[in-house]
Order: sequence, then C-alpha cells, then structure tokens
Amino acid sequence: MIQSLLIANRGEIACRIIRTARAMGIRTVAVYSDADAKALHVRQADEAVHIGASPARESYLVGEKIIAAALAIGAEAIHPGYGFLSENAEFAQAVIDAGLIWVGPRPASITAMGLKDAAKTLMAAAGVPVTPGYMGENQDPAFLADRAAEIGYPVLIKAVAGGGGKGMRKVEAVANFADALASCQREATASFGNAHVLIEKYIQRPRHIEVQIFGDTHGNIVHLFERDCSLQRRHQKVIEEAPAPGMDAATREILCAAAVKAAKAVDYVGAGTIEFIADASEGLRADRIWFMEMNTRLQVEHPVTEEITGVDLVEWQLRVASGEALPKRQEELSINGWAMEARLYAEDPAKGFLPSVGRLEGFRLSSYECRVETGYEEGDWVSPFYDPMIAKIVVHSASREETADRLSSACASALVWPVRTNSSFLSRGAAEPEFVAGQVDTGFIERHELNLCTRRGPDEKTLQIGISEVLKRVEQPDLDKRAMRDRRFAIDLHGLRLNSNRKNAHWIAVDGRALELSPNYKGGTAWNIEYVGESGVLVSDDDGQLVHFDVARTDGSAHGPASSGTILSPMPGRIIAVEVAQGQTVTKGQKLLTLEAMKMEHSLIAPFGGVVAELNAVAGAQVQVEALLARIQPVEQT
Repeated sequence: MIQSLLIANRGEIACRIIRTARAMGIRTVAVYSDADAKALHVRQADEAVHIGASPARESYLVGEKIIAAALAIGAEAIHPGYGFLSENAEFAQAVIDAGLIWVGPRPASITAMGLKDAAKTLMAAAGVPVTPGYMGENQDPAFLADRAAEIGYPVLIKAVAGGGGKGMRKVEAVANFADALASCQREATASFGNAHVLIEKYIQRPRHIEVQIFGDTHGNIVHLFERDCSLQRRHQKVIEEAPAPGMDAATREILCAAAVKAAKAVDYVGAGTIEFIADASEGLRADRIWFMEMNTRLQVEHPVTEEITGVDLVEWQLRVASGEALPKRQEELSINGWAMEARLYAEDPAKGFLPSVGRLEGFRLSSYECRVETGYEEGDWVSPFYDPMIAKIVVHSASREETADRLSSACASALVWPVRTNSSFLSRGAAEPEFVAGQVDTGFIERHELNLCTRRGPDEKTLQIGISEVLKRVEQPDLDKRAMRDRRFAIDLHGLRLNSNRKNAHWIAVDGRALELSPNYKGGTAWNIEYVGESGVLVSDDDGQLVHFDVARTDGSAHGPASSGTILSPMPGRIIAVEVAQGQTVTKGQKLLTLEAMKMEHSLIAPFGGVVAELNAVAGAQVQVEALLARIQPVEQT
C-alpha cells in the first residue's frame, strides 16, 4: 500500500482525498500557491509545499514544480484530483519517469481518449455506438459545410481538443454555418491551441448520461452504474444524480456494457467515466444513446455514485495504484436508493452569474442528513484565481422525490456571506415540478432560468427600514443579549415581529417566518436574522440575498458586497471626492470617496482596516453601477 501521497490539486477535492488517505493510514502532502497559503487543504494535510504564485499557470499547472515537491518531501505517489493536470498524459508519464506512483490511468489511455475525434473513431471500431457525424481530417470550410448538410440541421460543431463548453457551437441552418465555424475555430485555437473540429448531429432533447467505470492492473474492469448530469448551464454541470431517472434495467444493462467495452478498448486502469448523449424525445432507449467522450480521471460528481453503491472511489484509486485488485466484482455491486449533488458556486445568479470573491465572514452549510464536500471554512478567502465552486451538497435517500426535496432544503439553508452564491438557484431548481417529475434534459435550466434567478423578496430599502428598528431595540438595555443566546424570546414593535426558538454555539438563529418587515409589504418571502456576536445582524431571505447591519449603526445603512473588500459603485453617478491614495493604510469606517448620484451625496467607507490595494476612482469621473472603485486588502493578506 502507498505510504505517502502528494495531492496535486486544491480545494474540496484535495480535502476529499486527504480524508480517505488519512483513514487508510497514508501520510498526505498538500501543495499550495501564494493565494492558498492558509487554505483548508493546506491545514488538513500532514505536510504542505509551496509551489508558486497565485495564477494556476505559475503553480498548479506547472508539473515540474509538483514533481520536484514530491521528490523533495519524500512522497511516494501523486494523486492529481481532477482538473489542472489530471488528464495530461505528459505529466502522468513524467511522474512515472521520476520513479513515483501515478494515481490514475496509464498515459497511453489518456492519450487515446484525449481528442474527441480520435476517441470516437476508436470507439466505433470497438463496437461502441457513436453520435452520427463527421470526424475526419479534412477541415476545409466548404467540405465541412457539405458534411453538415448531409448530417442534417441542427448540427453541433465541436473542437476536438475541447472541454467545458469551449469551442462548441450549435448551428440551426446552413446560412449560419460559416460564421459559427470560424468563431468555434478561433475559440478552440485560443483555448487549446488546436483549431481542428468535428461535426455531429445535434440532439433535440439531449440527456447527458455517464457511466462510472473502474479497472485494475490485473485485467478486471467493472462499472458502478450511471449518473445523469443533464442539468447544465452553458455546458457546465449544476446538479447531478444517480441513477438516471427513467432508466429501465434493460437499457441500463446495454449502456453499462458499452461503457465497459469502451474501457477495455484502451486497457483502462483506475477511475474513469464514459460519457453518453441520449435523445430523450421518446424516453431513454438503448438505440438512442451514443458515446460522446471519456474522462480519464475522477469526476466532480463522483460522490453520487459513492452514495448509491457504498463504495469509496478514492480508496479504490489508491488500492489499484498500489497494485491491488478491485475490491469488488461486478455481481457484488448494486444500486441502493437515490443520490443528488448540487454545485455551490461563488456567483450571483441575479446579476448574470457574476463571480463573487472575498472573505467568508459567514459560511454555514447544512450538515443535516446531507454530505458536504468543501475546501473552505468560515473566515477563509474565496480567491479570484480559481474555479468558483466552493462546495458540493450531496443528499442520499430511498426515493428520488425525497432526495430532491431534501436537496432543495439543504441548498436553501446554506448561509454564505458576504460572498454571493447560487444557493437559491439550486434550491429552486431541485424543487421545480418538472425536475421532481424526472423530466430533465440539457435545456432544463435555459427554459426555467428566469424563474430560477429572479429574486422575489422586498427591496433592500424596505429591509433597511425594518432592520434599523430592530437594531434600535437590540441596543436598549432591557433586552438581555445573553438571554437571546440562551432561551426563546420575542420582540414585537411597529408591526415587526422577531421570534427566536433555536440556539447555536456561534450564531443566534431567528425564525424569519414570524418576521413581517412592513405592513405595506405583501410578499410572502421569509426572512432569517442571524445575531452575530456583538457586531451586528445578518439578514437573509429565501432567495439567498444577505445584508449585514452593524449594531453600532441605526440609520439603516447596510454593508453588502463591500465587506469582501471590493468597493463597487452602488449606482451610476459622479465621483466628487477621493479621500485616499493607492497603498494607503485605512481603518474600518474611514471615508474612501464620495459619489454624487440621484441628487444626493453618498460616502463609501472602508468595511475593515487594511490597505488600499486598488484605486480606480478619479474625482470628476462618471461611473456606472457596480464599477470597481477600490479594493481594500486586510493587513494579514498583504
């Protein structure tokens, strides 16, 4: 068995691997960039090695640094996690050449499945059904246009070296083909250095179904059933589940057998996923499911397979890499219940899914009857350098309906502040009747996006007025703050009813359903109030919108996204005064600049003490809403 393991990744997958390795008695080594010096995976590992600057291209993507770190610290093996270098055959070979154990498939298998056109040709030769299309070498635009016409519109143009939705275009008619092809090739060249494309039939009601396979060095290959990853936004997975809804036993047997056949065609070792595209216009049928691609690594969504099979896939990876045979035979594997996973991203769906970064001053994810995979704890920083996924929320229960209901509740209860997340977007998606009924396909989110993203709560001004009244009462001496933490209490003033019937070691939770913000507000949104020590209250609605109010202020002022250190213009206006300079040290509450808008002056202040790391404000300049005016960096982060 491997005795020491370096994890060439970060975030939740690094923490996930560390957990299993530690349970197996394996010493773990983390690697980290400048931005991740205090990250959770660094704190959890037995040892950690610094490998470079914050940008991934200067740290996590530099294979030589990772191998050098493993050799210097005496690690025996390298696990790549997923992303970064996990499907890089040259890196895998370099690890092996350095005398280290590579926890992954053979480099030749990675190479064979790395290009979509070559992989499809290989699969067709192996008898695995592939999507109708053209995968040849001739890249002449006129020739490709003819092939598209033969296949029949709509068609999909895909970069052969693509991934993550890049270098992919849907074309509805011949008149749009030339422009779409040129655009696709430009993006493919910029992203992958390869303009080569393939053309395939566009499936009208596609389902994205993948099969988890696993092989060992003794010639054994098994499947661990299928997952449905159809809920996607711009080709990025959002909610995954296992098994696939509507999959009957006969179709499952044919699909999984095809996946095993595909794995055997490349002599596969380790964890891998065979991805299929299904035409679900007439339900799931074996003759309407085709091979799409293979991921030669562990998938982000692997926990749902673990939940329904009771298998620890990371443990299997480590055992296979150590030369052991697969722990179970095919006949010993079965499906138990249903599992779903939601990807919690640091982004704001109500603002076009803009990424959100900053310090997680509040970070509480439900652990009640659900599994949470994350690389963050309260107080950690969400960096702008890496993927915005901050957690995975996984639920497993006996039925699909129960699982969807519990997933929706778990997502709704997530409390993350001031960083914005897609928690309410996920909660609504899991509760959407069409989803609950199993009517899923890759167009689901596009059809429902307006409903999933629209906030329904009262405007922030209404909230400010109501909470300022609560804060005035909180400051009154007759309210025992210690009693607030220890027992049920109620405040009733000016139509505002604030009830508490729960306790928590750090937070005071208030039942928002008993809070009416204004007699004029007719909406039905529930509001939750969290009493944060002596500093203030954190207010959230069921849309995931959170606002922080300082106890010291009773004028209704709120600290929103600025608490991350990023100072954005709250509205279009003109800067009339700039009070600080770049590099200057400031204190909490210090005025940074003054904005004139809507015939009023608005002072923007420092949310905490630190240094003015960035300053884009110039007196007299006109600015648009949410323009980045300044960024305050805490002293400990400089």
